[in-house]
Amino acid sequence: MHDVPPRWNELKATFLREFTPSEQLFFLKRARECVNLKGYPVSEDLFSYCYLLTILERLRLIPPQGCEGFARLMLVQSQKEALDEMKVYERRLEAKKHPTADRLSSRLLEYLAS
Repeated sequence: MHDVPPRWNELKATFLREFTPSEQLFFLKRARECVNLKGYPVSEDLFSYCYLLTILERLRLIPPQGCEGFARLMLVQSQKEALDEMKVYERRLEAKKHPTADRLSSRLLEYLAS
């Protein structure tokens, strides 16, 4: 893809490095929903929002059994911080949303998926 914004190469590298294949699918599904259903623009804010959604899903899947004391506190605190930060990105995306998805949106999401 020749017209990819420069920062998207870094974001794609982060996406591929930090997420498992199932987490990548989760991320892309959420990103497509945000663009197609909510009208959010494809941007670094959307990337950060979906990144945090994926991290929250990862944390949700950590079983609370065996998580005692300090470890449980860290898990709960991590979830709270990620949720708070995600809400900031959600508000920013809501302020910029479009009535319909633009063509660039689908091309950038396909770039991440390739």
